[in-house]
Amino acid sequence: MSAHVIDGRRYARDLHDSLTAEVSSLVAQGARPGLATIVAGDSYPAHAYERRVRRLAEELGVHYVREHLPRDVAEADAVSVVGKLDADPRVSGILILRPLPPQVSEAALYRALDPLKDIEAVHPVNVGLLTLGRPRFVPSTPAAAFHLLDRYLLESGQTPAAVYQSSNVVVVGRSANVGKPALTLAMERGATVLSCDVHSYSSGLLYRHTRIADILVVATGVPGLIHGDHVKDGVIAVDVGINPVVNPGTDQVRLVGDVDFPSVAAKARAITPVPGGVGPITDVWLLRNTVAAARLQLSVSTARPLLEGLSLLTPDSQLARAGTG
Repeated sequence: MSAHVIDGRRYARDLHDSLTAEVSSLVAQGARPGLATIVAGDSYPAHAYERRVRRLAEELGVHYVREHLPRDVAEADAVSVVGKLDADPRVSGILILRPLPPQVSEAALYRALDPLKDIEAVHPVNVGLLTLGRPRFVPSTPAAAFHLLDRYLLESGQTPAAVYQSSNVVVVGRSANVGKPALTLAMERGATVLSCDVHSYSSGLLYRHTRIADILVVATGVPGLIHGDHVKDGVIAVDVGINPVVNPGTDQVRLVGDVDFPSVAAKARAITPVPGGVGPITDVWLLRNTVAAARLQLSVSTARPLLEGLSLLTPDSQLARAGTG
């Protein structure tokens, strides 16, 4: 079998074109979107991603703020930076890039985010809304993976709902920002869903599970974890991994996925490449969430005087109603 290679760059271009018009519309209303990123330390993947989204923001005309924190930053100082961005009216969306230094708790930073600026849906309120099927924002990477799947199925003449509802979707990786939201998105589409992580691997069960996948989503950060003998014929393989690998002798860095592309492509019906698959869509989706956040904040600002006149609503319930309606 020769797999169809799904072109994420083409899908990203389509999203980019629609987003350009959205930004122009918001600017005309006096609400220019703004993205802020927080990077702590010197992680290569984090800085590479930050550079990509900065270029994209500038290209789209989105205001951009970069906060680079030292590796030894104190947690209280990192939380203070989040608070500063929460209060900045120029910023509509905030992205906290992982990994964080060990002395800084992800949970502490996520709780400090204004939920209306939490474009990766990591604040507990937004996590809950996503789990309930009422997302304020869908995290960009799993959103990109399923946008890609939906488009591929439609373009290949299939009905996405029918495919999902008759498929085993296996998600490898349980991170809060990719694996767990991907499970939710698959369940919302009616799929039979199985979750695997490092414990599945250490117990020897991982590959037993991946071999039953009709749709396999891999997001582990382990280069080449999944090989051809770990999947069944006709699988649709979505590789979320972006792993920097140094070429011996040249010191040149290249990006590889969590899936061994040649061996899996030999058995798959369709597969995403790395780079050029999920990644380009993720970048645009992050800006799409930033624009959605700006529009949401504009509507909240417009609605607040009316809501504040309703004596039965507390300040917290006003915000919740305006933000999730």
